[in-house]
Amino acid sequence: MYFREDDCQSSVQETGEGEAEEQEELTQPKIKLAMWDFGQCDAKKCTGRKLSRLGLLKELRVSNGFGGIVLSPVGKHCVSREDYSLIQKKGLAVVDCSWARLDDVPFVRLRCAAPRLLPWLVAANPVNYGRPCQLSCVEALSAALTICGEEETANLLLGKFKWGHAFMSLNGELLKAYSKCQNSADIISVQNAWLSQESQIPRAPTDSEVATLESEDNIHNSSDSEDGLPPLERNMNHLNIVNSDEESE
Repeated sequence: MYFREDDCQSSVQETGEGEAEEQEELTQPKIKLAMWDFGQCDAKKCTGRKLSRLGLLKELRVSNGFGGIVLSPVGKHCVSREDYSLIQKKGLAVVDCSWARLDDVPFVRLRCAAPRLLPWLVAANPVNYGRPCQLSCVEALSAALTICGEEETANLLLGKFKWGHAFMSLNGELLKAYSKCQNSADIISVQNAWLSQESQIPRAPTDSEVATLESEDNIHNSSDSEDGLPPLERNMNHLNIVNSDEESE
């Protein structure tokens, strides 16, 4: 059996076009993403708000329900591969609030059928760099996506931030281990095994390192109004949580 020269050339051309399509850079998430934002942090530094302004996720009101997986401190199980089918169908959401003001958030009023926790990871954002578990919205979403096998979308989100690559640098090995787990119990086993090896745990940043990161972040965010993004809008959840039952989408 043989191919004519023109058949070979056609085949090579088609293969080249296929590879080009596969290498085409992702510009929109493959997963539906959403966020409840309670306005407890600096809006210009809020990673969730920036993703919203970029059109990469939808902001929800307190009265809005969400049928997918929700990353929330009230979850009972860790997000894992077994959640992937629901994430594909219904999406992934995060609750954006301050770690210092969790008691002010009306978690019981957020209608979500599948709240989930994240396993142990280290923050790379300038506000909480080096601190365990105090992740920003983009870090939380990217971690969950990576654990469930959606690494391409995770990298898309992190790529919108100057420091985003640092999150994968700090947590890459552990995230890879989590991504091989099939359920929450396996995730917890990997987490505990990791924490039992003290040498694996990165040292806390010094005050000077934190100050440097915050200074760089302030410079980076000072031009937000000129970066081509839509202007910041009022946060309805923050303005009127008490009467939010009367709101409708």
